[in-house]
Amino acid sequence: MITPIYLQTMAAYNAEMNRRLYAAAGRLSDAERKQSRGAFWSTIHGTLNHILWGDMQWMHRFAAWPKPAQGMKESTAMHDDFAVLTAERTQADAKLIAWAKGVQQPWIDETYTWFSMGANREFTQPRGLLLTHLFNHQTHHRGQAHAMLTAAGQQTGDTDLPLII
Repeated sequence: MITPIYLQTMAAYNAEMNRRLYAAAGRLSDAERKQSRGAFWSTIHGTLNHILWGDMQWMHRFAAWPKPAQGMKESTAMHDDFAVLTAERTQADAKLIAWAKGVQQPWIDETYTWFSMGANREFTQPRGLLLTHLFNHQTHHRGQAHAMLTAAGQQTGDTDLPLII
Protein backbone atom coordinates (compact mmCIF):
# COMPACT_ATOMS: atom_id res chain seq x y z
CA MET A 1 0.00 0.00 0.00
CA ILE A 2 1.26 3.45 -0.89
CA THR A 3 1.11 5.76 2.13
CA PRO A 4 2.00 9.36 2.91
CA ILE A 5 5.15 8.08 4.67
CA TYR A 6 6.17 6.27 1.48
CA LEU A 7 5.75 9.50 -0.50
CA GLN A 8 7.76 11.48 2.04
CA THR A 9 10.53 8.86 2.06
CA MET A 10 10.72 8.70 -1.72
CA ALA A 11 10.66 12.49 -2.09
CA ALA A 12 13.58 12.78 0.33
CA TYR A 13 15.47 9.96 -1.40
CA ASN A 14 14.80 11.57 -4.78
CA ALA A 15 16.20 14.90 -3.62
CA GLU A 16 19.33 13.36 -2.13
CA MET A 17 20.06 11.23 -5.18
CA ASN A 18 19.49 14.22 -7.46
CA ARG A 19 21.91 16.26 -5.34
CA ARG A 20 24.53 13.53 -5.73
CA LEU A 21 23.98 13.07 -9.47
CA TYR A 22 24.03 16.79 -10.18
CA ALA A 23 27.22 17.19 -8.13
CA ALA A 24 28.87 14.44 -10.16
CA ALA A 25 27.57 15.87 -13.43
CA GLY A 26 28.79 19.31 -12.37
CA ARG A 27 32.35 17.98 -12.24
CA LEU A 28 32.14 17.29 -15.99
CA SER A 29 32.43 19.86 -18.74
CA ASP A 30 29.33 20.91 -20.63
CA ALA A 31 30.58 18.98 -23.65
CA GLU A 32 31.05 15.84 -21.53
CA ARG A 33 27.52 16.15 -20.08
CA LYS A 34 26.11 16.56 -23.59
CA GLN A 35 28.17 13.78 -25.18
CA SER A 36 26.09 10.96 -26.65
CA ARG A 37 26.62 7.89 -24.50
CA GLY A 38 24.16 5.42 -25.99
CA ALA A 39 21.55 5.69 -23.24
CA PHE A 40 17.82 5.91 -23.95
CA TRP A 41 17.89 9.72 -23.72
CA SER A 42 21.42 9.72 -25.18
CA THR A 43 23.30 12.11 -22.85
CA ILE A 44 23.70 12.78 -19.15
CA HIS A 45 22.31 16.29 -19.65
CA GLY A 46 19.36 15.05 -21.69
CA THR A 47 18.55 12.32 -19.18
CA LEU A 48 18.59 14.79 -16.27
CA ASN A 49 16.31 17.08 -18.26
CA HIS A 50 13.93 14.22 -18.99
CA ILE A 51 13.72 13.23 -15.32
CA LEU A 52 12.79 16.80 -14.37
CA TRP A 53 10.31 16.94 -17.25
CA GLY A 54 8.63 13.74 -16.01
CA ASP A 55 8.40 15.07 -12.46
CA MET A 56 6.86 18.30 -13.72
CA GLN A 57 4.40 16.43 -15.94
CA TRP A 58 3.13 14.24 -13.10
CA MET A 59 3.13 17.03 -10.54
CA HIS A 60 1.12 19.15 -12.97
CA ARG A 61 -1.52 16.43 -12.69
CA PHE A 62 -1.18 15.87 -8.96
CA ALA A 63 -0.57 19.39 -7.62
CA ALA A 64 -1.16 21.87 -10.47
CA TRP A 65 2.53 22.59 -11.09
CA PRO A 66 3.17 24.39 -14.36
CA LYS A 67 3.06 21.92 -17.23
CA PRO A 68 6.27 21.60 -19.24
CA ALA A 69 6.08 23.44 -22.55
CA GLN A 70 7.88 20.59 -24.32
CA GLY A 71 6.48 17.24 -25.28
CA MET A 72 8.19 14.06 -24.18
CA LYS A 73 10.35 13.80 -27.32
CA GLU A 74 11.71 17.31 -26.66
CA SER A 75 12.11 16.77 -22.92
CA THR A 76 15.87 16.30 -23.21
CA ALA A 77 16.25 19.90 -24.37
CA MET A 78 14.08 21.55 -21.72
CA HIS A 79 17.04 23.46 -20.22
CA ASP A 80 20.23 23.86 -22.25
CA ASP A 81 22.13 25.62 -19.45
CA PHE A 82 23.27 23.22 -16.72
CA ALA A 83 23.14 25.91 -14.01
CA VAL A 84 19.49 26.61 -14.88
CA LEU A 85 18.71 22.88 -14.98
CA THR A 86 20.36 22.43 -11.58
CA ALA A 87 18.42 25.33 -10.05
CA GLU A 88 15.13 24.02 -11.46
CA ARG A 89 15.88 20.53 -10.16
CA THR A 90 16.69 21.84 -6.69
CA GLN A 91 13.49 23.88 -6.63
CA ALA A 92 11.40 20.94 -7.88
CA ASP A 93 12.85 18.65 -5.20
CA ALA A 94 12.02 21.14 -2.44
CA LYS A 95 8.47 21.51 -3.77
CA LEU A 96 8.06 17.74 -4.05
CA ILE A 97 9.19 17.25 -0.44
CA ALA A 98 6.79 19.96 0.78
CA TRP A 99 3.94 18.50 -1.27
CA ALA A 100 4.54 14.96 0.04
CA LYS A 101 4.27 16.23 3.62
CA GLY A 102 0.70 17.37 2.93
CA VAL A 103 -0.66 14.30 1.15
CA GLN A 104 -3.35 12.34 2.98
CA GLN A 105 -4.23 8.66 2.59
CA PRO A 106 -7.77 9.17 1.21
CA TRP A 107 -6.35 11.18 -1.72
CA ILE A 108 -3.81 8.43 -2.46
CA ASP A 109 -6.55 5.78 -2.42
CA GLU A 110 -8.63 7.47 -5.15
CA THR A 111 -8.39 6.81 -8.86
CA TYR A 112 -7.16 9.45 -11.27
CA THR A 113 -8.16 10.12 -14.86
CA TRP A 114 -5.91 11.91 -17.34
CA PHE A 115 -5.26 12.15 -21.05
CA SER A 116 -1.83 10.92 -22.12
CA MET A 117 -0.45 12.78 -25.11
CA GLY A 118 2.21 10.08 -25.51
CA ALA A 119 -0.35 7.28 -25.74
CA ASN A 120 -3.01 9.55 -27.28
CA ARG A 121 -5.76 8.27 -25.02
CA GLU A 122 -7.43 8.69 -21.64
CA PHE A 123 -6.50 6.54 -18.66
CA THR A 124 -8.10 5.97 -15.25
CA GLN A 125 -5.88 4.23 -12.75
CA PRO A 126 -5.35 4.03 -8.98
CA ARG A 127 -3.49 7.13 -7.81
CA GLY A 128 -1.20 4.98 -5.64
CA LEU A 129 0.00 3.18 -8.77
CA LEU A 130 0.67 6.50 -10.49
CA LEU A 131 2.57 7.81 -7.47
CA THR A 132 4.69 4.66 -7.54
CA HIS A 133 5.34 5.36 -11.22
CA LEU A 134 6.43 8.93 -10.46
CA PHE A 135 9.21 7.67 -8.21
CA ASN A 136 9.97 4.57 -10.30
CA HIS A 137 10.46 6.78 -13.37
CA GLN A 138 12.94 8.92 -11.46
CA THR A 139 14.84 5.91 -10.16
CA HIS A 140 14.92 4.19 -13.55
CA HIS A 141 16.38 7.16 -15.42
CA ARG A 142 18.67 8.16 -12.54
CA GLY A 143 20.12 4.67 -12.86
CA GLN A 144 20.88 5.41 -16.49
CA ALA A 145 22.43 8.77 -15.57
CA HIS A 146 24.42 7.05 -12.80
CA ALA A 147 25.80 4.50 -15.27
CA MET A 148 26.84 7.26 -17.67
CA LEU A 149 28.44 9.26 -14.87
CA THR A 150 30.31 6.20 -13.63
CA ALA A 151 31.56 5.50 -17.16
CA ALA A 152 32.72 9.14 -17.29
CA GLY A 153 34.79 8.56 -14.13
CA GLN A 154 32.48 10.26 -11.63
CA GLN A 155 31.29 8.91 -8.29
CA THR A 156 27.99 9.55 -6.50
CA GLY A 157 28.44 7.47 -3.38
CA ASP A 158 25.88 4.95 -2.20
CA THR A 159 22.61 4.79 -4.09
CA ASP A 160 20.71 2.20 -2.08
CA LEU A 161 17.64 3.57 -0.32
CA PRO A 162 18.41 2.03 3.12
CA LEU A 163 21.87 3.63 3.05
CA ILE A 164 20.53 7.07 2.09
CA ILE A 165 17.49 7.65 4.29
